[in-house]
Amino acid sequence: MRNTPDAQHLLEEMNTRSREVFRRVVEGYLHSGQPVGSRTLTRDMSEKVSAATVRNVMQDLEYLGLLDSPHISAGRVPTNLGLRLFVDSLLEVSPLDQRDREKLDLTLGSNERDVGGLLEQVGGALSGITQGASLVLSPKHEAAIRHIEFVSLSADRALVVLVFADGHVENRLFTPPRGMTPSAMREAANYLNSMIEGATVSSLLERFRSEIARNRREIDALAATLVEQGLAVWESEGELQERLIVRGRANLLDEGAPAEDIERIRTLFDDLERKRDITEFLELTEQGEGVRIFIGAENRLFSLTGSTLVVSPYMNAERKIIGAVGVIGPTRLNYGRIVPIVDYTAQLVGRMLTDRRTE
Repeated sequence: MRNTPDAQHLLEEMNTRSREVFRRVVEGYLHSGQPVGSRTLTRDMSEKVSAATVRNVMQDLEYLGLLDSPHISAGRVPTNLGLRLFVDSLLEVSPLDQRDREKLDLTLGSNERDVGGLLEQVGGALSGITQGASLVLSPKHEAAIRHIEFVSLSADRALVVLVFADGHVENRLFTPPRGMTPSAMREAANYLNSMIEGATVSSLLERFRSEIARNRREIDALAATLVEQGLAVWESEGELQERLIVRGRANLLDEGAPAEDIERIRTLFDDLERKRDITEFLELTEQGEGVRIFIGAENRLFSLTGSTLVVSPYMNAERKIIGAVGVIGPTRLNYGRIVPIVDYTAQLVGRMLTDRRTE
């Protein structure tokens, strides 16, 4: 977690009593989900103070934008700014619970050989433990390509099939250029296969573009468009559809929740299904290691849902970030418990993928 300049300034504005009132309001809200009143606080304060004194402190904290009063003469709840200050500066992270560790460790003993299937099991375990929705971003398949093939399915649908040197096979649907015949697809594939030479998807696409720039007569414009579209699907949404694993949607669709909250959560998952703004999630994996917490509008993907994302990247044996795991939940999360769970899951995934590479 980080201490932002704004948070530091607000902390300096608060004396010892204000900090204690603020911390107890946030902790009470995170525990119960209900506004916390001054009379409740007076029973737990470290110094004996009146309810009127506590109310005055709470009004000051509300003026600073850290607390809010949902109803007249009700208790206070933290604002998103207040939650951010609490998470950055006052959060006490609990040690990982042994039972949570054991449930996650069970995925290590899985007989699942496919990496995607293994990560789905990890996502399911993470969702079950946290009672939130889990996101797992699986790593790109970076092995060299052995063979490529284009398969025509209809006038506007085609399949590009990649066989990797390690035996892994992947395919993607895409829209071919109008007028592309099956025989022209075979010629385009043959042209690509002649220049594979151990290339990855990214390097093959770059090499192809370079070849086309030097000598366009060897392949016509229609075939060039086919290759561009067929390979580019790995670099854009086609790849993301395979790489993002979402589990535990039902955990956030509480029947007792207000209708507008349920609708916002449904909107979030509709966006995830369509992979809209998933680049926001991808970018999180490139901004350094460690657990990060995004509250409400701090992440564009979740800005309309009033949700929190707790996310951590995971790394390979070379300490390169290759993916991420995260938990989506309401802003009223048990942050002290969720943070070590996400942190441990990220380390576990990195270790599992490294061990599989060395088998």
